[in-house]
Amino acid sequence: MKNNYNFADKKVLITGATRGIGKAIAESFLQSGAMVIGTYGGNTAAAEDFAKQCADQGFPESVLSLHQCDVADFSAVEKFFAAIETQHDTIDILINNAGIRKDALAALMSSSDWQRVIDVNLTGTFNMSKFAIPLMLKQKFGRIINITSPVSYLGFQGQANYAASKAGQVGLTKTLAKETARKKITVNCVSPGFIETDFISDLEKDQLSSYKKLVPMRRFGTLDEVSSAVLFLASDDAAYISGAVLEVTGGL
Repeated sequence: MKNNYNFADKKVLITGATRGIGKAIAESFLQSGAMVIGTYGGNTAAAEDFAKQCADQGFPESVLSLHQCDVADFSAVEKFFAAIETQHDTIDILINNAGIRKDALAALMSSSDWQRVIDVNLTGTFNMSKFAIPLMLKQKFGRIINITSPVSYLGFQGQANYAASKAGQVGLTKTLAKETARKKITVNCVSPGFIETDFISDLEKDQLSSYKKLVPMRRFGTLDEVSSAVLFLASDDAAYISGAVLEVTGGL
């Protein structure tokens, strides 16, 4: 995707940066001149593939670094930021994109599946934000963008844990927006609907068809459409937008 944004000299930290929406966001920031620091959970092969792809496209190693980090693990995130701070004095933009699904009807859902989704999707957002905000306060500037979901208010069968985690992200976003506003740090959400990624590729064909019928535009969204929304909220054009949820849902 080509865009007209210029993020030269900006340092962008993206969680879940090597696949799906996170990867598309990372690519868009790289194309806009930013330095990207990406994290991933356990898929080392995907991280290596992404690094190679970026190298093949001509991006030097100096503008992309990838790190394995479980965002749900507070001590791991603390160590990660300690290492990042030795290399970079500040972080300009944080994209909390890391997320997982472990679907089951609530009555059949295991407590471990409930907790893991909450830990990664919601607690991970808190952990990363907690350590990024002090770095942003140093320069009295920052952008935090949390990738949430319309499931947060629609609710889908079998996704009690996912819906709760995403609703929690919205509440956290609005609170952080108020806490940081005077320091010129904005905190917003982008809420993608059904987007053509491997995140929904494991769904049954009939289920995908029924979901598409729910969308007034009768199609799923693209990665470029999500990335464009993220770049807008990260840009100077969105300096007076904070505590907002920008929906990319085709009217869902």
